[in-house]
Amino acid sequence: MFCPVCGGDSKVLDTRTNESTNSVKRRRECMQCGKRFTTYEKIEDMPLLVLKKSGRTELFDRSKILKGMAKACEKRPVTIQELEEMVDDIEKQLKNQYTEVSTSEIGETIMKNLLEIDQVAYIRFASVYKDFSDIESFFQELETLKGAEK
Repeated sequence: MFCPVCGGDSKVLDTRTNESTNSVKRRRECMQCGKRFTTYEKIEDMPLLVLKKSGRTELFDRSKILKGMAKACEKRPVTIQELEEMVDDIEKQLKNQYTEVSTSEIGETIMKNLLEIDQVAYIRFASVYKDFSDIESFFQELETLKGAEK
């Protein structure tokens, strides 16, 4: 593996396997500049296709989910590690159930997971995902959330 900073060759310092995601995490160090970085190896499997509202399909991109969840959890007591684990779980769940999944199914799955860890992050994500047309629909979602707590 080449160093992302200088392009030099690197050596492996630590290797950890994750059985649940069938991946290998390697901590590396560049032999030229000394920069340390992490790489992930995953088994290549059948791609998950996402069916967009417009009818077109595209490849599933986990970074889009992570980015959206990170934005919803901004300034909340949720670590990036928790988010990455959640995205791993979501991706695994979707790949086990579908070969082609709709964006609405992905959004509902994300909201269900966010609700379990942080209600404010859930509301933030829901406000963008559900595209509330007015304040009344936003309050209706809050009331539903409050009713689920009881």
